Amino acid sequence: MSDEQRVALVTGASRGIGRSTALALAADGYAVVLAGRNQATLDATADEVAQAGSAAIAVTCDVSDERDVRRLFRDTKQAFGRLDLLFNNAGISSTGIPLEELSLESWSAVVATNLTGAFLCTREAFVLMKEQEPPGGRIINNGSISAHVPRPGSVAYTATKHAMTGLTRSTSLDGRKYRIACGQIDIGNAATDLTRGFLDGVPQADGTVRREPTMDVGDVARAVVYMASLPLEANVQFITVMATAMPYIGRG
Repeated sequence: MSDEQRVALVTGASRGIGRSTALALAADGYAVVLAGRNQATLDATADEVAQAGSAAIAVTCDVSDERDVRRLFRDTKQAFGRLDLLFNNAGISSTGIPLEELSLESWSAVVATNLTGAFLCTREAFVLMKEQEPPGGRIINNGSISAHVPRPGSVAYTATKHAMTGLTRSTSLDGRKYRIACGQIDIGNAATDLTRGFLDGVPQADGTVRREPTMDVGDVARAVVYMASLPLEANVQFITVMATAMPYIGRG
């Protein structure tokens, strides 16, 4: 690895926003650590990163598992020696389940992945970033439009995304003395496998079901690359990237 090589770690990198962002970071010159639960799709993404001329490693990791996360960061340090950017992107949802029918098991699974997973990765990033030379780095959290307003039947997902805002703010404050910057990207209706059904109709707060527009997932990736491009003396604290005509402004 050259002295100028920047290193990014992307969780949830096997598909959707994570995959697109990892490829965009590679195109911008980053070596990329790809973390996710599916080794085959991670390997396929790593091959694409290599074709873009950047180095990559693919690490199977459940971000809700502390041992997995510690191994992920050990592998990152062993492969590249440092970490300049962490994109906390991994997440799951229980959307569509009425609050009164949501099981504790489902609630706990969403909290463990979306919130505890982001905390575990942030904690390990702090350990690595504050000790490396030169010290410091950047953490970007995937917040979601649900960090602001919920969809019907999404209590667990919405609660974790509201909590992500608190994690972002605390990380920003606690990271100052280590030159660790932290920002949050709130995403609305990026076109991925998870939002494909939006074109058929999505339940609305007024009880209706309506089609919703989506946007190119590459637009999200470009926004993350911009956030990452700033010097550590500057930070995008919060940014919202959304399909222009989706029901967010005035939702419900």
